[in-house]
Amino acid sequence: MRWIGNGKLFLLLFALISPLYALSQQAKITGTISDSLGKPLYGVTVAVFGKPAGTTTNDVGFYSLTVPANEPLKIVFTYTGMKSDTTVVRLEAGEEKTINHTLRRTIYQIKEFTIHDRSLKRVNLEPINPKIVTVIPTPNQSVEDLIKTMPGVSSANELSSSYSVRGGNYDENLVYINDFEVYRPLLVRSGQQEGLSVINPDMVSDIYFSAGGFDAIYGDKLSSVLDITYRKPHKFGGSVSAGLLGGSLELENRSPNKKWYWMTGFRYKSTSYLLNTFDTRGDYKPSFGDFQVLTGYEFSKRFSVELFGNYARNNYSLIPESRETNFGTISDAKRFTVYFEGQEADRYRIFSGAASFTYRPSEKTKLKLINSRFDTREEENFDILGQYFLDQLENDLGKDNFGDVAFNLGVGSFLDHARNRLEGMVYSTEHKGEYIGEKILLQWGARFQHEDISDRLHEWYYNDSSGFSVPTPRDSVNPQITLNDVVIARNTQVSNRYSGYLQNTWLISDTAHFSITTGVRAQYWDLNRQLVVSPRISVRYAPPSRKNLVLRASGGFYYQPPYYRELRGLDGTLYPDTKAQKSIHIVLGSDYTFLALGREFKLTSEVYYKFLENLIPYKVDNLRIRYLPQYTSHGYARGIDFRLFGEFVPGAESWASLSILQTQEDLKGDAYYVYYNAEGEEIISGYTFDQRAVDSTRIEPGYIPRPTDQRVTFGLFFQDFLPSFPTYKMQLSLLFGTGLPFGPPGKNRYTDVLRTPNYRRVDIGFSKQLIGEDVKKPHSRFFGKFESLWVGIEVFNLLQVSNVASYNWITDITNARQYAVPNYLTSRQLNIRLNAKF
Repeated sequence: MRWIGNGKLFLLLFALISPLYALSQQAKITGTISDSLGKPLYGVTVAVFGKPAGTTTNDVGFYSLTVPANEPLKIVFTYTGMKSDTTVVRLEAGEEKTINHTLRRTIYQIKEFTIHDRSLKRVNLEPINPKIVTVIPTPNQSVEDLIKTMPGVSSANELSSSYSVRGGNYDENLVYINDFEVYRPLLVRSGQQEGLSVINPDMVSDIYFSAGGFDAIYGDKLSSVLDITYRKPHKFGGSVSAGLLGGSLELENRSPNKKWYWMTGFRYKSTSYLLNTFDTRGDYKPSFGDFQVLTGYEFSKRFSVELFGNYARNNYSLIPESRETNFGTISDAKRFTVYFEGQEADRYRIFSGAASFTYRPSEKTKLKLINSRFDTREEENFDILGQYFLDQLENDLGKDNFGDVAFNLGVGSFLDHARNRLEGMVYSTEHKGEYIGEKILLQWGARFQHEDISDRLHEWYYNDSSGFSVPTPRDSVNPQITLNDVVIARNTQVSNRYSGYLQNTWLISDTAHFSITTGVRAQYWDLNRQLVVSPRISVRYAPPSRKNLVLRASGGFYYQPPYYRELRGLDGTLYPDTKAQKSIHIVLGSDYTFLALGREFKLTSEVYYKFLENLIPYKVDNLRIRYLPQYTSHGYARGIDFRLFGEFVPGAESWASLSILQTQEDLKGDAYYVYYNAEGEEIISGYTFDQRAVDSTRIEPGYIPRPTDQRVTFGLFFQDFLPSFPTYKMQLSLLFGTGLPFGPPGKNRYTDVLRTPNYRRVDIGFSKQLIGEDVKKPHSRFFGKFESLWVGIEVFNLLQVSNVASYNWITDITNARQYAVPNYLTSRQLNIRLNAKF
């Protein structure tokens, strides 16, 4: 007992002495930070590189920071608009040192009016750092992978660059490169077929994104806009990257007289390494490549010409062998086994080009003429025969055959056939102009667009399992087999669109940074003979008394006249009189900047409501959107988005996004009947009368979730490094989304009320910087020419989550029940990457 008492006394003394010992191993630095004129600076971040210690200066520029003793420390001083600076100190325990510092302003070689142009031109868009694309650890490593982590954006397929924004599908997103609109292939069914994104991240200089409420200068889509600018080189340079999934090469230069510049990029990608993790075993041969070139000549300060070209060749080949998928729960587990014959061969050839001519009659006025063309040739060819078995697995833990097949539930075969060809051409000529006044930015534009699309469809699906396809008794001598999902059509669509816009931005107050943007755009399409007019407005206000707060509001009318795919029904029939979809946006937001961990963070939040009218309903199968243009619907989308952005670790940008969404629609004329027999038992439900029925009930489905109704999404991009070895870095990308609605095949939207499992995806990368800012440049003649060089290893799907892309629907031998068999996405896989810039 005496020993226990002494032990308690020892613990008490240890608890009291430990903090004193820790304090004795610390030191303190204090001082004042000012600018080059001697004026104290408020809010300067003073941090210890590689350590969590940090603080900020007060109103008189004074700071005080406790730091570790007896070790060399790099003190970093950062302030917006000033050039960051560092100093190295080593202090003894208990030592206090005064370090006064002067920060100098960052000087940009750019004309004053251009600065005003940028500050007024994109007040309603969110900038994104393009350098992060080169380090994000995802299979695509694309700009779109960054967009997927933004608030309001969701994606449930890591193989695709597609994304949905605030309840819209990916056909509702605008994408621009150097002021001209770019397009996607039309026949892609799944992520493994899609190939490379049209945006080459090695050539990008600026990324701007809006999830809604965007200005009238942007085109006629319902959901979002992604505005990409390729850089204009200033000297010779380039970059190269290589990995297990492919590689890229980018070169750029400018002539000695600084008038001519060029930049070119080549990319190659093969995802067979990833696709081999699918449940379906076989010979995967995906091959994707593209070549892009940007060149321009500046004849004078007033006149310049720029050319852009892109050619993409995407091939996807598959010879499937077998598949084994386990699904269900522990108490009700099933196995779907398939043996295949046949193959699939898809080809996509895409060319896009643009020529722009820019003339500046004065420093305040810019006139631009853009001619662009998009050509696509797409083929789908497959004949795949599958023989499948649906089995019940043993769930009794006490039996030796636990997890093995207990008994068979169904046997069947299917044959999937397609010979589809699509050729499309979109040509446009467009004028854009802008005038920059002292406190205004006036922008206008007019555009003519010609479309010519030829589509040949020949596809069908045959399933001989119980209840799917049986011989018809019309001719006993020559019985016929009924095929499923038969689509045989030849479509041609030639049309013209005329559009224009006018927009003005007023800077009401310099002190309060109060600006208002109003604009209107209009479009006429000669195919459905409809004129749509879209007024829009946005307001931005920074209260003078709250320098760290910005309030925003935007709204307006957004119309989306249908493109070819929206006009084509499930059976291939075109509905050319389909009118434009309509959305009314109301968006309220704020940007709040605050200090934490000795650094500056920014919290953005937006709440929105969208009134949706004249919608074209659709069903989603993997990446294939199948529209129902014979119907229309009205609905809504509402939600709230948050994004926290800053340096959670000093010197490394990171952010987290959280979104809550609800979107629903009510189809017109989708009422159906439930039929009952004489015993009161339900026989069938649908649109067709059953002669066995003696009674029926009419059902109005009302509002049902839209296919993109993903209630909660969370995105995270995080960077870190080892404090003592800052050249060893880590990047992490995390995506979470609740389940999406789905249902059995067919045109009945009211059946799409089931939910997929939650989408959970974590990708992580570890890298070592061999050449760069934190590494002494080697004296080697070869390696000395590199600006940066790093090697890394990445782990895709770190948590080994089986995410679902789509479902196959199978019936058992009694035809009493249908089973949705999940098609899983990629499993955990490693990748090695090498990146170099010179």
